Amino acid sequence: MPEKSKGSLYLASLRLDRWPRSTAIAVGSAAVFLVQPSRFPSALTLDLGLRLLLAFMLTWMASTANYIVNEITDAPFDAHHPQKKHRPLVAKEISVPVLLGVWVILAAAALAIARFTFAPAFLWSLASLLAAGILYNVPPLRLKDIPYLDSTLESANNPIRFLVGWYVLSAALPPLSLLAAWWAFGNFLMIGKRVAEKKFLTCEEASSYRLSLGRYSLGGLVAFMTANGLLFMSMFIVFALEAGLRTFLYALPFIVFYLVIFMFKSIQDRDAAEEPEKQLRNPVFALYTLFLLAVFAVAFLLR
Repeated sequence: MPEKSKGSLYLASLRLDRWPRSTAIAVGSAAVFLVQPSRFPSALTLDLGLRLLLAFMLTWMASTANYIVNEITDAPFDAHHPQKKHRPLVAKEISVPVLLGVWVILAAAALAIARFTFAPAFLWSLASLLAAGILYNVPPLRLKDIPYLDSTLESANNPIRFLVGWYVLSAALPPLSLLAAWWAFGNFLMIGKRVAEKKFLTCEEASSYRLSLGRYSLGGLVAFMTANGLLFMSMFIVFALEAGLRTFLYALPFIVFYLVIFMFKSIQDRDAAEEPEKQLRNPVFALYTLFLLAVFAVAFLLR
């Protein structure tokens, strides 16, 4: 096998293949139409498409900057993970100062462009995404080492990306119930990662790779995962009632089934849980996701 070039090693460290996560901003933009449906026809313009594309690019840049922070601060711990120990920085094939330089360029460029093209609320949302990456990864706080706070802060990327998309279209605050529901759903997924890591890594690998894992019990993680699933559904119901979207309540059985599938996968399938988007590569799961989106579309039209 030919040796990889330095450039390809640096690109691998940026984790550019995780760009689909930044498309989560579309949920925030779509939510504006749920809360203010009268804006739906008039807002669908080429200008909106371009603004959403730019918002996606800026979110992707900020997320990539966060992955760089994660790559640097996690290197000593990744050395204890059976797969992640082969990452270029862990193997000392690339340089920390170069990665830091890329972080500065990405973070500064994203914030500067946001400053001159979007409202202040959008800028602050993007800055919050970068701040969350630092709080989560960088000592002395490094909240990823504190049980339960680790997944809770990691999943904060969900509502933050939601706000980025929301502020492309609206200057008002979004419904707090919807924001809480989206946060709880993200936490549900992030806890699923930890369930898989706790179950499939040895005790020594788990505690060395992620310090918080040594302080978790598998039962405690499953209970916390269940609690966040229930919180998500509760906040979803509150939002549907507040927004006058009672037809959304008919989707609840399908949502529950969706959550149960993912919880089962977390316990049975390590790879799918550690990278939730891999679930969509399963044709059955992908079709069910499309079906669920169709249910919401019909519920919106019948509101």
